[in-house]
Amino acid sequence: MTNGTHISIAPGKCIGAGNCVEQAEDYFDQNDDDALVVVLQSTVPAEDRARVERAANVCPVAAIILSDNA
Repeated sequence: MTNGTHISIAPGKCIGAGNCVEQAEDYFDQNDDDALVVVLQSTVPAEDRARVERAANVCPVAAIILSDNA
């Protein structure tokens, strides 16, 4: 896809706080075994960008990486 934002998680950074899930539950979930983040949708359309950015910003360890698709 050429439009939107891509979500990725920095390997080994997530501590399972769950703040991202509270902000954008349709994009993030937590693994049942260790509570680490699971990305449900890796591409974010423009209309959801602000909400997903909030989710990334509330991560206490900055584990969520957002990049613009070229």
